Amino acid sequence: MKVAIVEDEQKLASLLTDYLLEEGYETTHYTDGTAALEALQQDPPDLILLDLMLPGTDGMTICREIRKTSAVPIIMMTARVEEIDRLLGLEIGADDYICKPYSPRELVARTKAVLRRTQPSQSPSTIGFELVEHEAMVKLNTRSCELTQVELGLLKTMMAHPGRIYNRQQLIDRIYSDNRVVSDRTVDSHVKKLRQKLKQLDNDAEYIHSVYGIGYKFEENT
Repeated sequence: MKVAIVEDEQKLASLLTDYLLEEGYETTHYTDGTAALEALQQDPPDLILLDLMLPGTDGMTICREIRKTSAVPIIMMTARVEEIDRLLGLEIGADDYICKPYSPRELVARTKAVLRRTQPSQSPSTIGFELVEHEAMVKLNTRSCELTQVELGLLKTMMAHPGRIYNRQQLIDRIYSDNRVVSDRTVDSHVKKLRQKLKQLDNDAEYIHSVYGIGYKFEENT
């Protein structure tokens, strides 16, 4: 698997490269944010380790731009530990964040964890759900229920990356292609109805979880 390191501190990037290579990952390294954004959009890796403060284009902007077209996992690396920055990092589409100074071993462990939950091997088929898109239907074992097109879009988006947190705007962008103005309350209403339908298939588990202050994620109860 290919991991892109976007970090302008050369010594730190070299250290991370050594640890990742030892674990069997292929790596690429970028020190300039503008050059990194262009390269990552043209040739997306399997995961991006993204520093917040970069020359050229900053990490927040890079994350926003990549999220417009790609769901590649992103781990933000930052020395700015204020809570607002942590939340913002997740709200713009980051899958995780780690604060400097950090242990390279911890970052490698987080890399493995994010890849495990975002790779196809962790797809909804392991949970048992099957989406029948041409019939706007979801199945679980012998049960099935019909979905609206919005509900289908919501479920498809979240099921594609179990464990990843989506904020409401990200969900809106993925289910409405006409750039219409949709309120957060409307998204919440659709999610509520979708949850009720999934309960018809499995009343013993909750699959769509609310993440306070951020949004929603699809994940099997553990």
